[in-house]
Amino acid sequence: MEPLTLAELRAAAEVIADQVVRTPVVTCDELDDLVGATVLCKVEGLQRAGSFKFRGAFHRLSKIPIAQRSAGVVAVSSGNHGAAVATAARMLDMSAVVFIPRDAPVAKRRLIEAAGAEVVTFDRSSDDREALAMARVEATGATFVHPFEDRDVMAGQGTAALEFHDQVGDLDLLLVPMSGGGLMAGCASAMAALSPRCRMIGVEPSLGDDTRRSFRAGRPVTIEQPATVADGLAVTSPGANTFAINHRLVERIETVTEEQIAAAMVTLRRSTGLLVEPSGAVGIAALLTGSPRSGATGSGFGGSGLGGSGPTRLRIGVILSGGNIDDERFEEIAVLAGDGAT
Repeated sequence: MEPLTLAELRAAAEVIADQVVRTPVVTCDELDDLVGATVLCKVEGLQRAGSFKFRGAFHRLSKIPIAQRSAGVVAVSSGNHGAAVATAARMLDMSAVVFIPRDAPVAKRRLIEAAGAEVVTFDRSSDDREALAMARVEATGATFVHPFEDRDVMAGQGTAALEFHDQVGDLDLLLVPMSGGGLMAGCASAMAALSPRCRMIGVEPSLGDDTRRSFRAGRPVTIEQPATVADGLAVTSPGANTFAINHRLVERIETVTEEQIAAAMVTLRRSTGLLVEPSGAVGIAALLTGSPRSGATGSGFGGSGLGGSGPTRLRIGVILSGGNIDDERFEEIAVLAGDGAT
C-alpha cells in the first residue's frame, strides 16, 4: 500500500473537523531538562473517547452509506478502538457491537458500555477474535471497522500529525506508539509531506516487539500474544497495509521495558499532571531511557545528537496516544517503576 496523500489526510480532517477535539500540545521544563531537548507532547488522551482512535473511527463510520447504517458496525479492540467506534456510532445513530478481551481495562470497558455498544468478550490468548467478529458481520450485515488496516481509519489517525504540525511547526523527531501501525501510517504519511526532515521513530513494549522484528525481517512477522501493561499495544503482528507504509517511512523501532513504561507514566503525572495510559507513555519512556542524563545507551537516543542548547537543541514531538486509565490501575502499574521514575 502506498502512503496516504496530503489530499487524503486533509479531506479526512475536513470530515471530522466539527466532531474531534483539537488536542493540546504540552511542554514541560522538567522533561526538557531530563531529555536534553525540547519535548512537545500531543495529548490525545484529551480526545473524545480518551484516545486518538476517535479520529479514525469517526472518519470511517462517516463513510458508511446511509442505507447501510441501520445494520450497525462491529469492531474488535483491546479497548480504545472499541470505545471510539462505540462513541462515533452513537453520534451517527448507529448500533455497535464491540469484541474485547476479558481482561480489558475496566476504564475502557466502561467507556464502551457507556456509549451504548454491545460488549462481547473473548480470551486474548486463545480465541480467534476476528473470526468471532466476522461471524457477527455475516449474521447481521453490519460493517466491520478494522482498527488499523482500513485506509479511511489511517487517514483519520493521520489528522493528529496534521494538527500537531499546524500547532508547533517542523520537528526533528516524532515518536509514535506502535500497535497495528495505523496511527504511525497516518502520521508518517503526514510528516513525509509536511516536514520531510522529521525522523519518524516507532515505540513498542519489549515484550511485544512484533514491529521491530518485522522491520528486521522486511515483512510482517507474528509473535506470541504479548503480556504487557501496555494493553493497547499488545498485538501479535503489524498489519500488512500499515507495514507497507511504515517500513518505507519510519526510521526505526525502539522498545521499552515494563519498568520504563511505568516510570514514564509516573514522571508524566508528576511533571505535567497528565494521567497517561501505558500505551500512551511509551514515547516518553524511550526518550527518558535514551537521554544523556539517564546513563542508558541501549535505545540509541543518547548517540543520536539528542540534547544541546540554543539553536542546535532538537525539537522532539511525542504523541501521548491515550489516557484511558483510572487511578487504581495507575497505582498498580506505578509500583513497577520502583526507583526508576526519573
